Amino acid sequence: MMTEKKIDILVTNGIVVTMDDAGTQIASGAVGIDGDRITAVGPADELARHPAGRVIDAGGGIIMPGLVNTHTHAAMTCFRGIADDLPLMTWLNEHIFPAEARLDEEKVYRGALLACAEMILSGTTCFCDMYLFEDAVARAAKAAGIRAAVGEVLYDFDSPNYGPLKKGFAYTRMLLEKWKNDPFVTIAVEPHSPYLCAPDLLKTAFSISREYEVPLVIHLSETQSEVAAIKKRYGCTPVEHLANLEILAPNLLACHCVALTDHDIELLQRFDVKVAHNAESNMKLASGVAPVPALLQAGICVGLGTDGCASNNDLDLFLEMDTVAKLHKAVTLDPTVLDALTVLRMATIQGARALGLGDITGSIVPGKRADLIVIDTHRPHLTPMYNPVSHLVYAARGSDVTTSIINGRPVMENSQLVSLDVEKIMADVNAIARELVST
Repeated sequence: MMTEKKIDILVTNGIVVTMDDAGTQIASGAVGIDGDRITAVGPADELARHPAGRVIDAGGGIIMPGLVNTHTHAAMTCFRGIADDLPLMTWLNEHIFPAEARLDEEKVYRGALLACAEMILSGTTCFCDMYLFEDAVARAAKAAGIRAAVGEVLYDFDSPNYGPLKKGFAYTRMLLEKWKNDPFVTIAVEPHSPYLCAPDLLKTAFSISREYEVPLVIHLSETQSEVAAIKKRYGCTPVEHLANLEILAPNLLACHCVALTDHDIELLQRFDVKVAHNAESNMKLASGVAPVPALLQAGICVGLGTDGCASNNDLDLFLEMDTVAKLHKAVTLDPTVLDALTVLRMATIQGARALGLGDITGSIVPGKRADLIVIDTHRPHLTPMYNPVSHLVYAARGSDVTTSIINGRPVMENSQLVSLDVEKIMADVNAIARELVST
């Protein structure tokens, strides 16, 4: 598809893996960018005929959409490795919640900047965040130039940020108004989970998400112990509980969904609920393995997430893709389950759709925002290359990303961040870590 409009940036001389609905790949292709949008995708020799303000040479590598991280807690970079090898509830109640009580807005901003740097360097161009002091996370994403959907975590007890829940709803509304129509930041409404949120909290959160037409994000059915607790409290599974509250809906992003019944899956499908799959975090916390093949078979939209650095412990979605594809093959004893293309779609266009951003990002299509990355394939571990998609899932690493363009702006070139001072950011978070362990 061509355009006569002048091209601001031409990314050329690469294999273009578009991730469009037809699965289009262009062996020697190029992508034209005008302002913040993709205006042309096609053979490199054809696009070269059009004037370009700047040319970025992909060096024969892969030009593809940036990855979409559908679930993380960005500022938990401050807690990377602080409480490893523990069960979820012990990890959460005895280590993470006490550590989070010592956070403030500045610490969250610095930790989020580190997360943004790590994600950009490893190919992520969009992420969904649930945490505290989320205005600071939004500001960090804006400063980094990375696309983000963020929301303040809401729960029954007082927050280190806003205090009582009533102020939490007010804080969420403040975020919704402040960041309305921002080109980088989308605000979501984010109750923590059914086990930390009373029914009235969940219904109010859903009402606000509907009022503003934004995503509702929640941890759901992460462990068997959570399911048992909700059954004891309400006489049904967590998914059934949300159905009874009438808040299962297409704008709901359910994170984890490890412990599901067949009826749960039917409910998620019936109400077009989206799912964020966090395989490595679920493995590390021994939460179990989400029934992703069954979810996909039911036609449910599933994206990939890393979760936070305290439970993964990295934000590299290339590593996550490799794990996801292999894990489900091992669990099902079926090597055809979650093939490479399916997993790559989960990390790109399906992730974008899960966040309600499928019309904006997730694939290289004219008219969409210019969120794309370049992979250097001239590396021993990527040689030879018979199938680019297979290589992206099973062989590529985040460190193979050399260029990242988000909203039409290069934020990484030649494997170096343009938008952030990574040395200062790492020094700031190291100082925060020293403070946390000394108190």
